Amino acid sequence: MKSVVLAGLTSLAAMLWPLAAGAEVPEAIAAKGETVVLEVHAEGAQIYECKADPAGKLTWQFREPIASLFKDGKTVGRHYAGPNWEIEGGAVVAKGAGRAPAATSKDIPWLKLEVTDHRGSGPLKDVATVQRVNTKGGNAEGACQKAGELHSEPYSADYVFLRKGG
Repeated sequence: MKSVVLAGLTSLAAMLWPLAAGAEVPEAIAAKGETVVLEVHAEGAQIYECKADPAGKLTWQFREPIASLFKDGKTVGRHYAGPNWEIEGGAVVAKGAGRAPAATSKDIPWLKLEVTDHRGSGPLKDVATVQRVNTKGGNAEGACQKAGELHSEPYSADYVFLRKGG
């Protein structure tokens, strides 16, 4: 029971106090010369599929994320495969550009992603970079038994959306 309460308090704290604009991030995911447009908190799951690795051993392999996005305690959008982020009438798709380790092996890494496509309008229309920071959970651990089996691993993170220039 204590761990459930502590996890809930940790998630609430992350929603209320996301990474402050200009806070230190690892060099591998820094977005020098870019300005923060929006910061949101995500609560969701990383979805894994049981597949054979190159050696033929069954392992959990990342398939897709699914998360709700929050700002000031209100749901403002969603995050899903692509990776895509939809917020207030606009959306971006991005690809990996940098990676930094998270606090523990159970936490998915911090990422820098370059935006490759924009849809619609809204706060994401000029976004060039997305950073995933303050991650908790999300890494699937342990062996899997049956190819094709799916596993959902809860995670939370903060996403920082940035545009080029000041």
